[in-house]
Amino acid sequence: MNRNSLQARVRQHARPPLVHRKPTMCDVARLAGVGTMTVSRALSGNSYVSTASKQRVLRAVEQLKYRPNELARAFRGQCSHSIGLILPCLNEAFFATCAHAVTSVAREHGYSVIITTTGEDSATEYAEAERMLELHVDGLVVIPSRFRQSRLTRNLFGKTPVVTFDRPVADPSLDVVLVQNTAGSRRIVEHLIEHGHKRIAYLGLSRSLFTINARFLGYRRAMQDAGLETDATFGCETEAFIADLLKKKLESGQPPSALFTSNTKVTRNALNVITHLGLNVPNDIALVGFDDFDMAEVTSPPLTVVRQPAHEMSRAAASLLFDRITRGETPHIGNRIVLPVEIVLRNSCGCKHSAPVVIHSDN
Repeated sequence: MNRNSLQARVRQHARPPLVHRKPTMCDVARLAGVGTMTVSRALSGNSYVSTASKQRVLRAVEQLKYRPNELARAFRGQCSHSIGLILPCLNEAFFATCAHAVTSVAREHGYSVIITTTGEDSATEYAEAERMLELHVDGLVVIPSRFRQSRLTRNLFGKTPVVTFDRPVADPSLDVVLVQNTAGSRRIVEHLIEHGHKRIAYLGLSRSLFTINARFLGYRRAMQDAGLETDATFGCETEAFIADLLKKKLESGQPPSALFTSNTKVTRNALNVITHLGLNVPNDIALVGFDDFDMAEVTSPPLTVVRQPAHEMSRAAASLLFDRITRGETPHIGNRIVLPVEIVLRNSCGCKHSAPVVIHSDN
């Protein structure tokens, strides 16, 4: 074999120059003058690595800009330094706020977040949870789908920590962080009754959603305690549906004098319908809603709402998850944390305040 052909074979089997590829653990070991096992132990914080060897490894890591393959580390049973976040959707402000808060907490702990959505479908939710587990996330934070349809259980997750928030699941072993949906709704309806309203209609999304049903229960309790008849409609998904509904109610012999809407989506649609119908708020019809939003204070008139602590609830859920991860806990009975809400009195209820008045739901 001539010299040229020998050099060609050497070049063919040689590792590519480092400048043209990502550095590997072998590169770090070679530069630090240690074995690959020493590099692995040094990066995982193993106490059996001497201080001098660890310093050489860290200098090599910095010089080569080496980044460990987190997925490979997860397959070897080490932490992936990632968590999963499963939400119904991301195109609503409430869920986007939740995602931002969770990722902020994860970043504070040096973790990344893998986010996916379910479209409120329990089969999709289950499949996405399985995918998260296949990616070896260190834990999951979930806003579950419809309450009695969600299939999320401890058996699915095994020893992987899971915290649900905004809505619970049927399995009591999973931690959950909620807000005072029922108490807040009851208090704001009582406020409408204090204004003299006797015909108050509740407009909600599907009652199979835990939050919507819990808010309805608060509305119903306030009405029953006052000896008033309830008037609730579910499935208020679109502006067209609400428009047809309100037209029929207003044309009836006993139209409602006030509306209580179950969430921001229904509130905005109802407000648009009221405007198109040329009704004056609160003189023709009062309007209050569950959940505050950016434009609620600048509508005409400003909207009275139940303000739920979405950001704080999400941070509490993420913080509880990291506490579970740190402790390596998978409890038989999960924590149930319920955060207070606030009633923000503006003018759409009939109040004449020049500035918002905030009261707690249990006051």
